[in-house]
Amino acid sequence: MKKLLVLLLVFSMLMAMTACTSTPATTGPAPAAEDKNTVDVGIVLPTKDEPRWVQDETRFTEALKATDYSVEILFSQGSSAKEKENVDALIAKGIKVLIICPQDGGAAAAAVEAAKKEGIKVIAYDRLITSTDAVDYYVTFDSIAVGEAQAKYLVEQATGTGNPLYLYAGAASDNNAFLFFEGAWNVLQPKIADGTFVIKNSSEAVALQGNAKLNRDEMGKIIGQVTTNWDFNEAKNKAEAHLTSAKAADKGNVFILAPNDGTARAIADAFAADKAVTSYKVTGQDAEKASVQYIIDGKQSMTVFKDVRTLVKDSIEMAVAILGGKDPQTTGSYNNGKVDVKAKQTEVVVVKGDNVKSALVDSGYYPASDFTNLK
Repeated sequence: MKKLLVLLLVFSMLMAMTACTSTPATTGPAPAAEDKNTVDVGIVLPTKDEPRWVQDETRFTEALKATDYSVEILFSQGSSAKEKENVDALIAKGIKVLIICPQDGGAAAAAVEAAKKEGIKVIAYDRLITSTDAVDYYVTFDSIAVGEAQAKYLVEQATGTGNPLYLYAGAASDNNAFLFFEGAWNVLQPKIADGTFVIKNSSEAVALQGNAKLNRDEMGKIIGQVTTNWDFNEAKNKAEAHLTSAKAADKGNVFILAPNDGTARAIADAFAADKAVTSYKVTGQDAEKASVQYIIDGKQSMTVFKDVRTLVKDSIEMAVAILGGKDPQTTGSYNNGKVDVKAKQTEVVVVKGDNVKSALVDSGYYPASDFTNLK
């Protein structure tokens, strides 16, 4: 019996010693497991329904392979509400940098302000977000230079006086549409004033044609009449309506300021179908594949090539600098109605029938096999 009591006593002492040397239980929560859904950089683009933004997605995907950061690309599909949902979803995934091309520059303010409250750095991509101090940087092409290049092409093609001029613009919700139009007006207005061109489709533009410079409200009045809203069908319908109301004398050899490639093709198709139109010169921008083929085929006159590879590269370098705790390189600034936003600008190139190959194929932007009758 005594032996049993001794054994029990020894066992109790050993258990007590083990308890004293074991790791004490933690009173706080257990460390969280690593969240595999965490994203470093969130990218939000306007829509998948326009070739331009599909281009950008492809270029981002290619360029991001060279980084060590996790990235997610979402599309807003033309909806500011969906855009806000996208930003909220990316915030929930812990992004540190947001690259966003807004569907509507003003409406996007709420989305980026939500990101800013979480300490996220915001880079406006291609389109400026307006009326907020929540934008840190802006990566863009020189939008005024784009409009000037389009207008300069039309001026170079015109001879004599009285040439019919049809004006079209992007969406009034897009700050870039104003910059494109401002650039075009800078070049066109002197040639309107001297009689080289006669405006045929905007009473507001006619009323203001004596003004070498237009303020935003004045541009807004003109854009309100000739907006395409970046929509192909709206552009075509508007062009057809203008041609229906125009007299035969307002047609003949016409000159058309179209804001981008998608609308340029739609407008060109409408003018090509009108028997009273002898010839037309029409501008574009973005170097979309379909428009490059139109240029080769003589159905579109030119496009302003904005090398998305460079814009994407600038955006990624800016994001990587931020993630590395450095200040990104900038080349200027744009006032968004609230603050001057530091910006990095990328140059543009005019592409016509005679330099399609050198500008777009030889540079590696597109393979020659994407086109027919390329020379």
